[in-house]
Amino acid sequence: MYVKIWRTVQLIPEGKVASYGQIADLAGLPGRARLVGKSLGWVPEGGYNGQSVPWYRVINSQGKISFPVGSEHFDRQKAHLQEEQVVVIGARIKLKEFQWQPDLAELLFQLEY
Repeated sequence: MYVKIWRTVQLIPEGKVASYGQIADLAGLPGRARLVGKSLGWVPEGGYNGQSVPWYRVINSQGKISFPVGSEHFDRQKAHLQEEQVVVIGARIKLKEFQWQPDLAELLFQLEY
């Protein structure tokens, strides 16, 4: 199951974000948003299949970074997003502007499990 999640997260384009629930749905695991969060904590050191897994592009359904404000993980995620020109105000990202909206037909061709 983790591999499905990691492969889906790898498809999020630079400068876009997706929610935990969105990733769960796209990976064929509806209702498993918490599993997405858990799996991102277990990404192998070198990524998956030779590619990095951009964990920092995954946020909660309210458009917020889930880590506590001011924590090391929060600061790291915010910095990664800002490097990709994603605007983070406090802990919030405007989903209308930055949420990934994949073309589902294209997505099916990219996700070969």
